[in-house]
This record gives sequence, structure tokens and C-alpha cells, in this order.
Amino acid sequence: MALLKLAGIARSTYYYYQKRMKQPSKYESIRAEIKRIYAENQRRYGYRRICIELKNRGIQINHKTVLRLMKELGLRAIKNKKKYKSYKGEVGHIAPNIINRDFNASSPNQKWATDITEFRIPAGKLYLSPTIDLYNGEIVSYSISRNPNFKQTMEMLDKAFIKIPKNTNLILHSDQGWQYQQVRYQERLREKGITQSMSREGNCLDNAVMENFFSLLKNEVFYGNESKFSTLSDLKIVLEEHID
Repeated sequence: MALLKLAGIARSTYYYYQKRMKQPSKYESIRAEIKRIYAENQRRYGYRRICIELKNRGIQINHKTVLRLMKELGLRAIKNKKKYKSYKGEVGHIAPNIINRDFNASSPNQKWATDITEFRIPAGKLYLSPTIDLYNGEIVSYSISRNPNFKQTMEMLDKAFIKIPKNTNLILHSDQGWQYQQVRYQERLREKGITQSMSREGNCLDNAVMENFFSLLKNEVFYGNESKFSTLSDLKIVLEEHID
């Protein structure tokens, strides 16, 4: 206590802070969950994607808080060489964000979402373009290609349209990728009676359902196994089997 007197600190103040230090932090369990998600995803998740995964696990938390906690834990996402991005600027019509993060659907074929992701192995790259039904997470259709071209996108769309009649009042959501801004793509949606919805520029949370699907798929069949695929055909077979 002599040191407290020397420092001019009241005894009550000392005991107050000593008690606080002994109490567990209200974020202790969340810190543990963040570390678990970070490890499960091979240190590839940054604070935004960890925030999405926390919400998927029933933990509602602000992304700024997740960022702060990750900094305190010394966790930082490993950057991939270059992530595929379909956004090439405004090359056509940008649709409004009708979904607006409301990913709930009360029946099948009410709300769909789509996106494109890249798989890179020593033999080359494959691009997966799926459509998912927000009602139950079913993959309605998909296309796998060695190039993220417009033909792939239209092939995925044609496969999906076989399963539904015209004028279903369906909403199809995507990001602002150049494929989804094309006149032919948008005409096909209108012909089928489908309303187009787009995420805001550079906001992955606006299409979080697709981000989560790609994350789960890559964690289950790809990450850590890249060197096991000697050819692109081997990788394609595994992706098809897993999705089917």
C-alpha cells in the first residue's frame, strides 16, 4: 500500500481495477469463436468474412468490433495472389439492390442469387458460376469453365430457366460483374419475367449468401488439397460430385 500512497492512487481505485482485471471480458467467447473461424479457414478470412460467419452462427456483432478484436488477437488474413473480380466498371445497366440483404424466402423460386468464383491449381484455373435458391440453399444450376466468359454465364442461366415457367415473379440477385450488366443477359431475364437485383459496388455483404457458399465449398473440397489435383479435369470432377 506504500506504493499506492507514493503514487497518489486511492486504495479504492486500486481494488476497482484489480477486480476488473480478474473479470472475464464480455467478448471472451467471441474472441474464441473468431480464432476458431480464422483457423478453420486457413487464416484466409479477414474481419468482413469472419463477421458474416459469426452471424451465420447466431452471433450478432458489429464489423468494427470484429476488426478491433482481430487486431487485439494479432489475426490478419493471408492475401491470395489475386482474387478474381468480375467487376470491370459500369459497362451496361446497373440494377437496383432490391434484395437489400434480405436473404429470406418463403417459397422456392422466389429469390435466387448468383456469382462467379475462381479455383487456381498448378495446372491452371477453373471458374464456377452457380445459381442458388435462397429458400433452401439448393444449387439450381451451375456452369464450370476454364474462362470466366459470357458463354458460361448464359449456359448457367439456360440450365436454371429449364426448371421454372415464365412470369414466376422471381428476383435474381448478383454483384455488378460485367456479365450481369450485358444487354443479352438482362433481356433473357425480362423475357422470363425475372426482376434483376444487384449489390452495391464493392460490398460483399450484399451477396453474403454466395460468399458463404463459396467459402464452405472451398473449405470442404479445395483448401489444403490444391496440390492433389494434377489436372483441371480432376478438379472439375470433384466440384461436380460435391455440388450434385
